[in-house]
Amino acid sequence: MTPARVLLIYTGGTLGMGANPETGALEPLDFSHLVSRIPELDAIPVAVDVFQFPQPIDSSDMNPQLWARLVEIIVAHYDDHDGFVILHGTDTMAFTASALSFMLENLTKPVILTGSQLPINQLRTDGRENLITSIEIAAARHPDGRPRVPEVCIYFSGKLLRGNRSTKINSEGFNAFDSFNFPHLADAGVTIVYHDDLILRPDYARPMKPHYVMDPSVVVFTLFPGMPESTVRHLLATPGLRGIVMRTYGSGNAPQLPWLMDILREATARGIVIINTTQCAAGPVQMARYSGGFLLKNAGVISGYDGTVECAIAKLMHLLGHTTDSALIRERMSRPLCGEITPVTA
Repeated sequence: MTPARVLLIYTGGTLGMGANPETGALEPLDFSHLVSRIPELDAIPVAVDVFQFPQPIDSSDMNPQLWARLVEIIVAHYDDHDGFVILHGTDTMAFTASALSFMLENLTKPVILTGSQLPINQLRTDGRENLITSIEIAAARHPDGRPRVPEVCIYFSGKLLRGNRSTKINSEGFNAFDSFNFPHLADAGVTIVYHDDLILRPDYARPMKPHYVMDPSVVVFTLFPGMPESTVRHLLATPGLRGIVMRTYGSGNAPQLPWLMDILREATARGIVIINTTQCAAGPVQMARYSGGFLLKNAGVISGYDGTVECAIAKLMHLLGHTTDSALIRERMSRPLCGEITPVTA
């Protein structure tokens, strides 16, 4: 089997920063030069090419236009590479991973996002291991030549996570990401143990289909005790609003306030798609479990099941960008498109 070829895409983020020897300030490194100075990569049967954004991006500035640019880069190099590693800041990595999982339909090659909590040239950096292992995973293939992990993932601190199931959990520790409602796709210790039964299996008879359009006409609405009716009415009356990700209590509950149900019912009647996600880190939305959730369901709110808020936002933006049919969007939000939710009785 010929050595795999991996494209390393540097968007920005802590991993690729280094201290200016004169000022001490952190600034972007030249990644083409840096990769050649990581001798551990020589032990992996892989050829690494580098694509570096002209101006590194703080992940807080990530947006749908930059997601589309990442899709363009992957499409341009898709036939010439066996896998892709995207170096990305941690703050919005879960949003980007979720968005790419929908924008790269029927993905047949690995797209691994990674980064670090410390710059790669610092003594205690986590960036070196994250980078090396991500490249190894992106290059990994079955004996028949097919990739081990043909989906969008996040690799961080020994864990390979489905990208659209991931969320950032820690801003200080190296264990920065986890997927509370879905197992790890692989665990990297002395060896990398792949959990093949959990990994998506694309249709290799079909080509990967890229999507570039995302509609950001979405808001996140978090319930809290004592929220005023006037504020909620103002929010849901926002001109151009097409989708709402509502963060409810527990298993998908909300206060049993007649005015709240009226507002939600009116918004649904106007074609606004409202997704119920829980404020809890783990556990699914089950809207038939308590009366508060049942009232939401009667008001037209649909379940986000066990998906993350980041994924609900990205999926809603993706679907809104491709159709104005709210009934079709509601139907597609209620079923998994690429492993992002596990539907249960809502």
